Amino acid sequence: MPDTPIGPVDASVVPRYCGPETFARLPRLDQVEQAAVKILGIPFDTGVSYRPGARFGPGHIRASSKLLRPYNPALDVSPFAVHQVADAGDLPVNPFDIQQALQTVDEHVTALRSDGAKVLTLGGDHTLALPLLRAVARDVGPVAVLHFDAHLDTWDTYFGAPYTHGTPFRRASEEGLIDLTRSMHIGTRGPLYSDKDLTDDAVLGFQVVRSDDYENDGLQSVVERMRRRLGDGPVYVSVDIDVLDPAHAPGTGTPEAGGMTSRELLNTLRALVGLDVVGADIVEVAPPYDHAELTGIAAAHVGYELLSVLALNAR
Repeated sequence: MPDTPIGPVDASVVPRYCGPETFARLPRLDQVEQAAVKILGIPFDTGVSYRPGARFGPGHIRASSKLLRPYNPALDVSPFAVHQVADAGDLPVNPFDIQQALQTVDEHVTALRSDGAKVLTLGGDHTLALPLLRAVARDVGPVAVLHFDAHLDTWDTYFGAPYTHGTPFRRASEEGLIDLTRSMHIGTRGPLYSDKDLTDDAVLGFQVVRSDDYENDGLQSVVERMRRRLGDGPVYVSVDIDVLDPAHAPGTGTPEAGGMTSRELLNTLRALVGLDVVGADIVEVAPPYDHAELTGIAAAHVGYELLSVLALNAR
């Protein structure tokens, strides 16, 4: 890997509304010798149960990332200068066979990680979290899952189907991919099918920080609970963009009122500095319902903060 990473295209030379269609206008993976962090798009939404459209999420997030700049003052880091970050493009998966699609994702992400790189995935729907966790856990063992979402995603089946965007973390827990003592949901809210959803969820290994806890207890309290729960060891971060209130992220398939602000989410992600983050995903961005790129911009900034955390942890 070269001593000086190749960063984004210079906006003073190439205007932001043109140039490469990569995340933050970074180089493509085939343009660098090696990358410490690889950004992978997976345009797949066959597992959704309500509004489709997340298959268009990766391109929308990339288009919304053009205004990102090289220096992050909130964390005092230039995430693209610490190590090489590159865009690995989109992975074509079978839209008619969910299990085959999951196998393709597992194999491809395993290959991307084979040189020690970390992968930030742009979805796509939340079904993708299962093969991503399979690939990561194969390398590092059961991981603490830090799951930002309006929903638990630990339900059993929909219409008898075990692999959907509402079931990935139940399947992951059943497969032994999750550290049952260190995982948690943040931002949950809204109606459930019954109180059994919560008791089942606890057995599967999760603690819950509700969206209302930000209002009642404050950001610092949530951060302290999060870091205490995650402790030492590998952490996988999964961000469903519907964790944000629809005012901040209307472009998603299953919106719920009463969500987090983008500021609360970004500040919570910044608190991951120093923890062993081994991979991450951003899912459920559905551009057909987005307005003025609100959701895409929020998702792009989520990716930027995660890349900043990875850079600081590497440095």
